[in-house]
Amino acid sequence: MSDTPRQFGFVLFPDLTQLDLTGPWEVLTRLPGVACHLLSHDLAPVRSASGGLSILPTATFDDCGHLDLVCVPGGPGHVAAMQDAALIGFLRRVAPGCAHVTAVCTGSLVLAAAGLLAGRRATTHWMSLDRLAAYGAVPVADRVVFDGPVVTGGGVTAGIDFALALAAALAGEDVARSIALQMEYAPAPPHGPGTPEAMPDMAARIRERAAPYRARMADVDARLAPGAAGPI
Repeated sequence: MSDTPRQFGFVLFPDLTQLDLTGPWEVLTRLPGVACHLLSHDLAPVRSASGGLSILPTATFDDCGHLDLVCVPGGPGHVAAMQDAALIGFLRRVAPGCAHVTAVCTGSLVLAAAGLLAGRRATTHWMSLDRLAAYGAVPVADRVVFDGPVVTGGGVTAGIDFALALAAALAGEDVARSIALQMEYAPAPPHGPGTPEAMPDMAARIRERAAPYRARMADVDARLAPGAAGPI
């Protein structure tokens, strides 16, 4: 085994959903032999969508060298991130050298805007799953989806499942199980599973309330999807 740590980069952007980032971060930083980096345009704090919580980058897109894995979170800020030329350019630059190109929640749409999901099976948050096809991806309503170097996770809490699946792929089942035990990861939702299939009426109401947000997403997709490039 090489003494050189594998380099993992986690992309930051304003108004990200912090659990999309911190769930996978908590899992993957526990892997042996990895060095994890929080990446942004500069080293200024990046404010999450949940208000006062900000995250400090550890390196910039320009300073970042080779990565073995890149991970993009989602959140309301993904709409602006999809149109961020520097962020998109960074992803296009590092992706070909990565063993794993990954995203959680609507971070998958940021990968799609970079042209990195065309021809790939992928997932995202249930309210955005239908958007993937416009970028040439194959939408899959699963919690975690592997397709070649691309690994995607569903909405928010799925980032923990996504990261544990990656941990097993990278370091073996025993390591992944050990991390799950350290984190006492034993989901037992008190009100049942938070899925649109389990709560169809509530999902419809959420879609209705989110109409302005969905309209913004549709506008961005209409402008960006035709320019999507091919697979990695």
